[in-house]
Amino acid sequence: MTESGQKLKIFKFLKIVISSFLIAALLLFTIASIRTLSLDVNVGLQLARWEKTNNLSLVIDHHQREELLANFKEAIQIRTVSFSEKKSNTTALLQFDRLLRKVFPTVFSSSLVHHELVANYSHLFWVQGSQHDLVPYLLLAHIDVVPASEADGWEAPPFSAQEIDGFIYGRGTIDDKSPVMGILQALEYLLKKGYAPRRGFYIGLGHDEEVSGFKGALNIVRIMKQRGVQLSFVLDEGLAVLDGVISGLQGPAALIGISEKGSATVKLSVSMVPGHSSMPPPETTIGILAAAVKRLEDNPMPRLFGHGPERETFEHLAQKFGLPMKFIMSNLWLFAPLLGRILERKPDTNAFVRTTTAVTMFNAGVKVNIIPSLAEAYVNLRIHSAQSLKEVLDLIQSTVGDQRVKIELVDGFDPLPVSSADEKSFGFQIIKKTVLDMFPTVTVAPGICIGNTDSRHFKDLTNDIYRFAPIWFKPGDAQRFHGINERISKKNYEELVVFYFSLIQNCDIQKLPEPHSSVHEL
Repeated sequence: MTESGQKLKIFKFLKIVISSFLIAALLLFTIASIRTLSLDVNVGLQLARWEKTNNLSLVIDHHQREELLANFKEAIQIRTVSFSEKKSNTTALLQFDRLLRKVFPTVFSSSLVHHELVANYSHLFWVQGSQHDLVPYLLLAHIDVVPASEADGWEAPPFSAQEIDGFIYGRGTIDDKSPVMGILQALEYLLKKGYAPRRGFYIGLGHDEEVSGFKGALNIVRIMKQRGVQLSFVLDEGLAVLDGVISGLQGPAALIGISEKGSATVKLSVSMVPGHSSMPPPETTIGILAAAVKRLEDNPMPRLFGHGPERETFEHLAQKFGLPMKFIMSNLWLFAPLLGRILERKPDTNAFVRTTTAVTMFNAGVKVNIIPSLAEAYVNLRIHSAQSLKEVLDLIQSTVGDQRVKIELVDGFDPLPVSSADEKSFGFQIIKKTVLDMFPTVTVAPGICIGNTDSRHFKDLTNDIYRFAPIWFKPGDAQRFHGINERISKKNYEELVVFYFSLIQNCDIQKLPEPHSSVHEL
């Protein structure tokens, strides 16, 4: 073959390759464009015919408003602090019990409500329904709070419940006394109006959630298991309504948590014979351990964006973004790796991309001239839904790669199962409907909780656990959670009461309506 013939053959081959590539790219672009224009996972049951109910309305007058705010403030002023698993303010917990009985007399006296104390300080309420074939549900919240000190820089004392510019400041205003008081206040109003539910339901109030809930929530679960209780769904704290928090999103979004990341605390330690600093070995316990910790920080866990429930979050929100984000988020089947690389650049969004690794404690040495015999570090990991605890421990072992470093699991658990969020999901759709009835401009989407709640203990009682309260977060408000200047507006607390008042009644329908349309899937 002549040289010109070879060149012609190579040219034809390149032409075929380039043409094939362009055709494939055009096809992918066409598919992605069609999906961008047609994918709207938010239509669902909004246009469907819901079962007719005669829901009671709630119009809060001036006197009621003053009363419910006074009750809430009194709850904030009680220092129900959990310091550790072994230490909590039991005097305050007993005081809180007396407050509940005082301000919600109808709840505690109604023949429809059965109340019992659990583990001395937690509460379990059973509200009897008239239709026994309807599977009950559980509203969950917790009484205890994390410590707070005015010296940290609070604008108002953290247990004062002081009002500033329409906001009530205090530890527990967000986490988690607003749902505690909001749920019971809603039930108090319903019972006073003569309401009797068709679908029975439970209310669980734990007293040690901030220190893992091993006494409160776990004992509530034990009692319910003994009675053979199975639940339609559980609703606990978790996510909220985000207003202006997500850059580029048009309008507020209510994120309903459908899972929680797993968690692990791992101890790394190095031991050797101690010595004098004047005759140091080539490597010390501190040096060996510091190098191991550095390897963990330099080699983060694998990128898993798009393999967990975060995919549903972004697809639900896609239609509320402008181009090009709308195009990208509607087509995570194609762009998940790209979006993952973008999100991992910031700590708050990196948490959705992978299992996070945080070195939280490092201890070594007793004297400046003694080489320590022991160095210890503690690493806290929040495990992505697409990974298991075992996989994470194996990756730590291989990343550290040094037999001199002892690796021990202090405690940990796998990510929680992912709850349903489709058009057949009773709990999710009832919560969504209640949100949209109150806030029609809000976009509702499933989400993932990067922290953990008491609800994780209830996974054997139901397949569907949701984490949400209609607390409005604006930019900067998330830092108030467990931080300084925790607060809630008076208007927002009232909205919580109305939300639970409506939710309880909405749960009385026997079944969800048939969907109006189906989601386009490729």
